[in-house]
Amino acid sequence: MSKINKCASISTKFVPQAPELDFRSGARTEELNRLIAEFSKHEQREYDDQRALEIHTAKDFIFSMLGMVQKLDQKLPVANEYLLLSGGVREGVVDMDLDELTVYARGADYDMDFTLLVPALKLHDRNQPVTLDMRHSALCHSWLSLRLFDEGTINKWKDCCTVVDHLNGATNYFFSPTLVADWFYESISMVLAEIQKKPQRGVPRVEKVERNATVISIILGVGGSRMLYDVVPVVSFKGWPAVAQSWLMENHFWDGKITEEEVISGFYLLPACSSTGQKENEWRLSFARSEVQLKKCISSSLMQAYQACKALIIKLLSRPKAISPYHLRSLMLWACDRLPHTYLAQEDYAAHFLLGLIDDLQHCLVNKTCPNYFIPQCNMLEHLSDDTAMLHARKLSSIRSDPAEHLRSAIEHAKAASRLTLELQWRGGSSNLSPLLETGADQQPDDRLAKKLQQLVTENPGKSISVFINPDDVTRPHFRIDDKFF
Repeated sequence: MSKINKCASISTKFVPQAPELDFRSGARTEELNRLIAEFSKHEQREYDDQRALEIHTAKDFIFSMLGMVQKLDQKLPVANEYLLLSGGVREGVVDMDLDELTVYARGADYDMDFTLLVPALKLHDRNQPVTLDMRHSALCHSWLSLRLFDEGTINKWKDCCTVVDHLNGATNYFFSPTLVADWFYESISMVLAEIQKKPQRGVPRVEKVERNATVISIILGVGGSRMLYDVVPVVSFKGWPAVAQSWLMENHFWDGKITEEEVISGFYLLPACSSTGQKENEWRLSFARSEVQLKKCISSSLMQAYQACKALIIKLLSRPKAISPYHLRSLMLWACDRLPHTYLAQEDYAAHFLLGLIDDLQHCLVNKTCPNYFIPQCNMLEHLSDDTAMLHARKLSSIRSDPAEHLRSAIEHAKAASRLTLELQWRGGSSNLSPLLETGADQQPDDRLAKKLQQLVTENPGKSISVFINPDDVTRPHFRIDDKFF
């Protein structure tokens, strides 16, 4: 009996759970999540009423300028539909070649950046026959013949076409991206020169106008802010191209979240050619309108990881310019198709997503393959040499080996950019920011943000009112009264 009483009792001790670690780098997942959240806080800023008015004023100025361009020679459609995207071309919001673009830095050169797609031709009439001539082009690219268009359209754009004479005596006009960009830059420069001859109070300062290949970059000073607009002439289509038809037959992460009609509402031809194409004739297919819709279905934690990863690779992989942030965007969309929604919706998985995106990009470099999301048979890295691919893969390996340190560096860069912006705002500033240029007859009138703010102040005495500009749709400001958004 005594032996039984002497049996040792089993004691349970609390063993603290070990922190979750990244196997490759040894970084703590919790620390990576914290750094990603801190980076996102600096990147996604809430603006006061002054900054919101400055953004609105710059947008009105650009739209008014385009209205004046249309009146010069009636080339642009009278009623046009622009696509305004948050982030410049250098940020990878569209698939453009970055080699020939001047390097601009946030803080040093600008405070906010946007891309504006401006249709030079609008092909929205289903009864109008349009031919995409892909016989001479690489996948995802096309020539655009004006042969089946009416005489008025051909005569209007004849000086922006290359001409091919056939043996049967027929003449074919091909819409030229480089000649269109030439005309667009000259027209914009002419309009801005006229505006600057008669400066008016409240009109933005034109600090820089620069031609970067087929992109026209305009930096505007509005009060204490500098806005970079990358204006790109495009061809706009309604419907969906036959070359991407098979993509619609597959299952996708957005199924059931948005309608197919929203996704396939239209596409563009961008003024960019393949590595083996003819610059003067070849356009690149773009699904920027669809990507805006798909973005609505991506979780906030994955978007935070994407933005952080983009900041890490932009500087490190900048020279030679082989990898664009657009490649990373494509990988994110592929990941959304590959992985369960329940996994991607986890709020505390941003670190896993960041490391996964780096791994995916490194895999693409090693294998020199990155399929276009909408046209998978198009390999966007096919043109890379083995040496360039391995050089970038090794650079990316250094990020993967110490992601925490690279995130800290990205945070410091974001802070430095913000400090430069604040210093400029202290030195500058303007009290009257309402644009005084007339709005072109082809533009739909916008409600002035100032009037809306005044109405809110009158109707909500004593309450805190602020404006938040959604970076995915700067055309629709969101207002907050105390803790309520609407």
